Amino acid sequence: MSRLTLVISSLLGGGAERVLTILANGWVNRGTPVTLVTLDDRAPFYALDFRVARQPLAVAGISANSLAAIWNNLRRVRVLRLAIRASRPDAVVSFGDVTNVLTLLATRGLGIPVVVSERSDPALCPIGYVFGILRRRLYPRADAVVVQSEEARRFFSAAIQARTDVIPNPVLPAGALRNQNAEGDHSRKTVIALGRLSKEKGFDLLIDAFARIAPQRPEWSLQIWGEGPDRPLLERMVEEKGLTGRIRLPGETRSPQEKLLRADLFALSSRFEGFPNALCEAMACGLPVLSVDCPSGPRQIVRDGVDGILVSPEDPNALAHGMRRLMDDAELRRRLASRAPEVAERFGLDRVLGLWEAVLERAPRRRRI
Repeated sequence: MSRLTLVISSLLGGGAERVLTILANGWVNRGTPVTLVTLDDRAPFYALDFRVARQPLAVAGISANSLAAIWNNLRRVRVLRLAIRASRPDAVVSFGDVTNVLTLLATRGLGIPVVVSERSDPALCPIGYVFGILRRRLYPRADAVVVQSEEARRFFSAAIQARTDVIPNPVLPAGALRNQNAEGDHSRKTVIALGRLSKEKGFDLLIDAFARIAPQRPEWSLQIWGEGPDRPLLERMVEEKGLTGRIRLPGETRSPQEKLLRADLFALSSRFEGFPNALCEAMACGLPVLSVDCPSGPRQIVRDGVDGILVSPEDPNALAHGMRRLMDDAELRRRLASRAPEVAERFGLDRVLGLWEAVLERAPRRRRI
């Protein structure tokens, strides 16, 4: 493949940032020259291959008012257009709804194929009135739109769906697998969760569910790794339920695999998702997983009863029942864990890169509307 320019708002910790980093590293390993443009100028959270040419634009930020927002976005489009032209790409890939709109505006008239990718379920992630109108008008002009699920694809108009492809996130095989022989030690057991401490991740539901079964299972504790605006709320919930010593919120981690390998059970409690990386990484590490069947992603990843358990979303009782079932049945945990690492074969990097490359090869042939 020829030169690629990738565009994203930032490379801070997050699912979209993690996926684009993996793809960028994968492409340069295949010999594709890659430039990665970020709207902000903060250091990457995830390890980026030294061969990826990173170009931070330092144009991100919050506008003081509507007039300032218009001016700042016009500036972002202008600076982004200059950066894309300077990188001389054969194709551009943009990640994230607002960034996609800015990228489509910045590339108008350049004659460069542009692929935009939604990184969550657009039906559940409103982007505001103005950007919503711009998305509806500009996405049909993209050479391709990539989403992570059929639910996300169905959100769009027929004109947009006609150029939309569904591509899952890549899952890297774990560097190590959890030692399931440790199941014999009942003195300490850990439920682990990973994600941004924000409403959509449903950690309030997980804390509520754990509190319902904690008194009868004193050997189990809960760790929620991540950072975000809901920290005060979640810490208050833990204190109110008298579980300060049993539920921990240690903060953000740069080594999630290390934390997963030390745990005994992974739980995903989100109200909605795109294609949850944390769930995939837990399975790749050989953890038994409990996931809510939220829109969208978990049902594509977890084969219920084979390599994990699915329960109804936004239901603390269902989460509590699922945790109780897995906590009390070591053989079930072992059986699910034994099949869980197959996720790295089903959504392996080579397969996912192949899907992306097929889209990029078709993109120039798709007629712009």
